Amino acid sequence: MNKKTLLLNIDKVYTTEMGIDRIKRNLKIDTDDVVEYCKNEILDKNCNIYKQGKNLYCEIDNIKITINSYNYTIITAHTKR
Repeated sequence: MNKKTLLLNIDKVYTTEMGIDRIKRNLKIDTDDVVEYCKNEILDKNCNIYKQGKNLYCEIDNIKITINSYNYTIITAHTKR
């Protein structure tokens, strides 16, 4: 699992209802489509994607998005300190 695999499967990326609330709160964003917001960040050419354990981490600007590498669930997203 690497950056290329994630980008090829970008249409499989999703999150749960709880995930939506958590991501909105953590990133302080007010968007109706959190998944689309995250996908756009992941697809940015400056996004650094790497795997650690069972998760993929996507870092861009001051955001870090955590994705389960097996089922493409966005677990959480944080602003980096």
